[in-house]
Formats: sequence, structure tokens, C-alpha cells
Amino acid sequence: MADVLNRRRRRHGRRGGPDGGMREAALAYAAMGWPVCRGAAPSTMGGRACGCDRLGCPDPAAHPVSAAWAVEATTDAAVVDRWWTAQPESNVILPTGRVFDVFDVPAQAGVMAMARMDRAGAAPGPVAAVDARRYLFFVATRSPSDEDEWWSCHLDCVPETLEDTPGLRWHCRNSYVPAAPSLMPGGGRTAWIRSPQEGPGLPDPIAVLDVLADACEEFV
Repeated sequence: MADVLNRRRRRHGRRGGPDGGMREAALAYAAMGWPVCRGAAPSTMGGRACGCDRLGCPDPAAHPVSAAWAVEATTDAAVVDRWWTAQPESNVILPTGRVFDVFDVPAQAGVMAMARMDRAGAAPGPVAAVDARRYLFFVATRSPSDEDEWWSCHLDCVPETLEDTPGLRWHCRNSYVPAAPSLMPGGGRTAWIRSPQEGPGLPDPIAVLDVLADACEEFV
């Protein structure tokens, strides 16, 4: 499985989609209508993983710089340009639950799920790899009729109706994910496996969830 993962990354990891520098990528996402906000960068100080002020950061280099990120996130090119001109090392963060939701799974489960969807002729939509450890599957935003169905991977809450699936996180409202080419501690990056420009667009979340849940149960 490791060999399959490495071959897939070499074949797809840098193909298409916003890449290049952080500023260029942030502007490209904004031009697509995807709101962005500034993310913390890896620490340049020995013994620390994240460049934020929080000791023992639980999500190093993969979270917004500002606590007001949900309000600040924007598609305004002038604002985005100003942010990354002032702080070019800032990672790029994409809020979820607005244009898209994201399923976040271990890389091995992601590789298996993509292979199964390919064999079934079902396009998975945009997919990114975070530091070769986790896969992010971008899907259409779900609009539940019941407010209790809303939840966030970055808040201490999980809906009672959600079955526990090992290794699977569903990023929707009040959540976010790092975007390519964000730099992770240790030198890895977030990179597109299948870019937003490939395929038919954002797929139905429930169809993708079924495949991912099965794959996670086998690998986690």
C-alpha cells in the first residue's frame, strides 16, 4: 500500500490546481470563489512545530492565524494580496461549510477509496494530501434541515446522529482545512492529488462518505 501511495503522489501530487507560492495560491482560490484566510506557518525555532504563540499547539501549521478567521475569510483579491504581501510565509486556510465540505481520512484509506471510486466510474472530486499522512476529499456542502446536524471538527461537539467511524473527520461549518501548497512541520506540504480544475466538480457528500467509511473501517 505504501508503494501505491508513493506512486499516486508522484503521478498526481503536483498536477494542476493552485500551487506556486502562498500568495499566488491564495489569490487563485479567491478567484475561484473559495474564501481564504491566513494560516500559521511552521516554527523556525527549535523544539516547536508551529509558529503560533500557543505552546503545544495541537494542530501545528494547519490552523488560522486569527481567532476571527470565520469573519475575516474572504475572496477579495485586494485583501488577500495585502495579507500575503505582508506575511508571505503564512499558510493558506480554506473555511469549510460555505462552498464545500471536506472529508478528512488517513492516507491509506484515501488511496483505497479513490481506487474503488475509479473502478466504479464515480469521480471523487477534488482531493488533496496533507503531508502525505491524510487525504482531504472535497464535496458539496450539505445543508441539513436540523440545526443539531451541524458540527465542527474544531469545536468540542459531535452530533448524536453521527456514527463513529475511526479515522474519519467531516469538516463543515465552523471548520477549516489547510490548502495547497501550505507547508507542514517537517517539510511536507499540502498538495493536490486531483485539483479543483479536474473532473465534474464537487460530488454528493453521502455517496463519497459511504466509500470512505468502508475504507476507514478496514485501515483504522
